[in-house]
Amino acid sequence: MAADTKSLYERLGGADVVASIANDIVDIHMANPVLNPRFKNSNPDELKILVRDFFAMGTGGPNNYKGKDMLSAHSGMNINETEMISTIDDVMVALDKNGVGQEEKNEVLAILYSLKNDILHV
Repeated sequence: MAADTKSLYERLGGADVVASIANDIVDIHMANPVLNPRFKNSNPDELKILVRDFFAMGTGGPNNYKGKDMLSAHSGMNINETEMISTIDDVMVALDKNGVGQEEKNEVLAILYSLKNDILHV
């Protein structure tokens, strides 16, 4: 399969890299003072599985995601733009940590911004 026909999931490195990215995202969120209050009562191991499965599905990998859709998951949370930007920044740090290329980072960024209205309930 030519590089330009591979899914984003495949170009990221598949299951192992996506799992590493998801683990890093959760760890970075937990350490982020802007986001930590949102996650302090969460089970990090369960959250890592949800993030891994959501990230895999959203990038063209297997659809094993069993969580809520973004609108339902964030309903009533009153998430603000600062938290949204901080979340995206954390994802970018996780992608850098896992050696993701700029083109793929740009694609992930576009996906994240496409979720903005569901997360902020705009």
